[in-house]
Amino acid sequence: MSEIAQNFGTLNWSILILYLVGNLFLGYILSKKVTTAEDFFIGDKSTPWWAIGVSVVATYISAMTFLGAPGWAYGDGMASIALQLNYPLVVVIVITLFIPFFMNSGVASIYEYLEKRFGPTTRTIMSIIFLVSQALSSAAILYATALVIEFITGISVETAIVVVTIIALIYTVMGGIAAVIWTDVIQAGILLVGAGIIFYALIDQMQIPVSDALVALKAEGKTDALVTSIDWTETTTVWTGIIAMTLYHITVYGTNQMMVQRTLVAKTIGDAKKSFLMMGFAAFFIYFMFMLMGILFYSYYGGRSFEDPNTIILTFASEYGLPGLMGLIAAAVLAASMSSLDSAFNSMATISVVDFYQKYFRKHETSEHYLKASRIFTLVWALIIVVPAFMYIDSTGSILEVLSKVGSYFVGARLSMYGLGFFSKHTTERGLLVGVFVGFVAVAIVATSSDVAWPWYCAIGAIVNIAVSWTASLILDGRQNEWSDYSVKGQIAKFKADDEEDKQDGWYRVAGKVDPISYILIAFFFVTLIFLYAFNALI
Repeated sequence: MSEIAQNFGTLNWSILILYLVGNLFLGYILSKKVTTAEDFFIGDKSTPWWAIGVSVVATYISAMTFLGAPGWAYGDGMASIALQLNYPLVVVIVITLFIPFFMNSGVASIYEYLEKRFGPTTRTIMSIIFLVSQALSSAAILYATALVIEFITGISVETAIVVVTIIALIYTVMGGIAAVIWTDVIQAGILLVGAGIIFYALIDQMQIPVSDALVALKAEGKTDALVTSIDWTETTTVWTGIIAMTLYHITVYGTNQMMVQRTLVAKTIGDAKKSFLMMGFAAFFIYFMFMLMGILFYSYYGGRSFEDPNTIILTFASEYGLPGLMGLIAAAVLAASMSSLDSAFNSMATISVVDFYQKYFRKHETSEHYLKASRIFTLVWALIIVVPAFMYIDSTGSILEVLSKVGSYFVGARLSMYGLGFFSKHTTERGLLVGVFVGFVAVAIVATSSDVAWPWYCAIGAIVNIAVSWTASLILDGRQNEWSDYSVKGQIAKFKADDEEDKQDGWYRVAGKVDPISYILIAFFFVTLIFLYAFNALI
């Protein structure tokens, strides 16, 4: 048992237990509003946009970010923020192309778009890819969180896995997507309060002024966030962040049911877009704070080595000795983890019911029947996720690494499926499926026989997939005479033909048209680059 766990104490346990009970109570309150499957999947359209936006932010900032980002910057310096610079570009693309298609269709599963554009096989394959990859990534988050909880509290990893799963499962089963969103709001608050206290304490405890520490850190190359070298094997270059990770994060926010589903809860398309815009503007500040903490920890500890860099923030919090702080940090870690897990449970249950159970097995049941099925599938996926989480306990880390790499093989396929759907006239389902297979093989070869950094797998897979899919479609099915209604050009033409308004409350409903605020977000992206350059240059 770690020294931190031995000194966890009654006050810290009380804070942690109060947080867990609060989540369950909120789930119980919200369960009274869930009477149909639609309520479980997409709510009653009464959730404010800012709550959805906070939920979007909280879901992606998992326990791995809360603990891992400072640890990463401790080793690699501010250059590690390069992978997070692309959010403004990603959000502009997602709200311009993806959200209009999903909101206009009124569906619960975003993969239904692929069936309308290409055919049922494409939808089924994408749904399976999502379920498998999400189960593996959720298990990794669960395992990593359990390790931290063991380090903080002393309870076993096995017990932590079970407890975290049960708590997230119960309130998700009761309250559906509404419980996911509102618990995420609370969890985001706890996460940021915990991080803010640590940041303040770190600055307060520095042995030298922060300005002097930054000068010393600059001399060691820790403050340069914009590494411009062109090296395919390096992960933290500007080009990796702006090109490769932009494409990667488009799949995270545009083609991932877990992320997109909460926007379907919004009252209007404007609210859906605003919820994503929050991430576009907020992500830089959040990640900058965590990365800055990392390099300041490097100064504070004199660059000493840690067996596990993820424990740096925990070690500091324990040494600081503020009563109740470790309980708050434990709650923050759980909050970060459960905001990802609850979203995974709900979205996987949604896909299981809408894309498989209802589509292939029980087509004409009542909404109450599908609600019961959704809750059963939520339980099933929670049990399934626990299995690989337990498998990680006995591994040396290699299984986790292999599964993470395999999951990245599919990212290019997901991106290219939607990209071809939006912009290609001649791509057909048969050609697309050939491209998906060849793209997967190409990425597997690159990953196993070269040193190319993993963020580039998405770009490589997408390029191969698009080229092969388009060519195979022409060979197998020939040129198509008309644009699909579910392409960008097809949708614009359909809006004109039906004499529909392309705007609602000042926001574009039709895909492909850029909202004015998107230009501000693009300008903000360039401001962040200038800021990071100045941050290093003016020290």
